[in-house]
Amino acid sequence: MAETRVRVLFLCTGNSCRSQMAEGWARHLGGAAIEPYSAGIEARGLDPRAVKVMAEAGVDISGQRSKRVDELKGLQFDCVVTVCGHAGEPCPVFPAKTKVVHVGFDDPPKLAQDAKSEDEALAHYRRVRDEIGAFVEEMPGNL
Repeated sequence: MAETRVRVLFLCTGNSCRSQMAEGWARHLGGAAIEPYSAGIEARGLDPRAVKVMAEAGVDISGQRSKRVDELKGLQFDCVVTVCGHAGEPCPVFPAKTKVVHVGFDDPPKLAQDAKSEDEALAHYRRVRDEIGAFVEEMPGNL
């Protein structure tokens, strides 16, 4: 069945939070339909709060690692999904047959900067986690 899987790259600026969440959701929800990857224009490390809120939802992303998109050279993707505003601008060029979709999600680390407590910070992460999860859940039918 591997030949029927859609290879999807979730791309963001730092590959630390939103793209990592999307990859985790795709592994969890996509089943045999999606072969997910994530990468960034930069590699900033896996955000511990993203790991925490994904675990709360039953999705373990702790084994994923932050990587630059150039580390995935040689892989051909059926679809590239940019999940933040910045990644859409300096986005690498992909072959014409690759579908590129931009779906902007708020940046939890940026939103959490002004949080007055850890609970308030995590609330931003949870909201974005759930928005990304809803998007990924609908994805297989839209590819």
